[in-house]
Amino acid sequence: MKEGKIPSELLRELVFNNIKVQHQDVILRPEIGEDCTAIEFGDYACVLSTDPITGADKGIGALAVHISCNDVASSGVRPLALLMTILAPVSATEEDIRTIMKDAGETAALLNVEIAGGHTEITSAVNKLIVSTTAIGKILKHKLVKTSGAKLGDAVIMTKYAGLEGTAILAKDKDQELKDKLTPEQLEKAMHLASQISVVKEGVLAGEFGVNSMHDVTEGGILGAVWEVAESSNTGIELYLDNIPVLEETKRICEVFKLNPYRLISSGSMIITCSNGEELIEHLRAADIPAAVIGKIIDKDRIIIENKTKKELDPPGPDELFKV
Repeated sequence: MKEGKIPSELLRELVFNNIKVQHQDVILRPEIGEDCTAIEFGDYACVLSTDPITGADKGIGALAVHISCNDVASSGVRPLALLMTILAPVSATEEDIRTIMKDAGETAALLNVEIAGGHTEITSAVNKLIVSTTAIGKILKHKLVKTSGAKLGDAVIMTKYAGLEGTAILAKDKDQELKDKLTPEQLEKAMHLASQISVVKEGVLAGEFGVNSMHDVTEGGILGAVWEVAESSNTGIELYLDNIPVLEETKRICEVFKLNPYRLISSGSMIITCSNGEELIEHLRAADIPAAVIGKIIDKDRIIIENKTKKELDPPGPDELFKV
């Protein structure tokens, strides 16, 4: 099998089809594109999401906190706590574990999230450090936002820039290969993009504003995320590729490694759909969050429009990061 998230059809066949027990208190279940699960507790829902860090070598403690908190935020929820699992190879050092936890602890503190438990193990079952986190939040259940909530005519809005996380990972892990390809200022800026990969702020703001759907952009990049929104919502989508914001540093790094920035892992960007897109963009920009309308929810076709030319939007495949 290819590296990365397994294809949607295999996810349904191998994973979803083997989940047999269904409790009425589970009100949000696994589906393509859904970032979270939700469990009913009276008027409230407990929202949970879990994710591992597998594609990065540096800064994984901070990344591990952000990715799961981002998923919870895509339901309009402010995360409260985290569970963290560290699987370290036998070659790992005490300093490796200390660095992961220091970065994770500082990042969680910035988000006002408590690391409430987890597991740490040295094992020959892995050949590199793997960190997996589960984020937990709560929300009044009638305010819960789902990926599957997109409606016909909705504007498709994207926050920040395509490929943020991938750019930061490549700048840090491949700095020696890039130092002669980018200016020192560009490389430094690319490395510091890791500070922009939280979408908790925009997720909570959009949830309070009132939107129809949200989806945190991770593996598969912007193109993968918008396809998953359409798949989850059983709709089509019209995507305006020329409207997708991409930083110059991302373009340059993608040119060096021959990558598609629109299919590069993009934590730090949220896909949001709502009926009043321009009003939401003004709301986000007032909070210093860049945002742009990049598409529209339509009936059934899933298409990309670039330079007035239409082509089919394909399902997500392995992330571009794995090519490097």
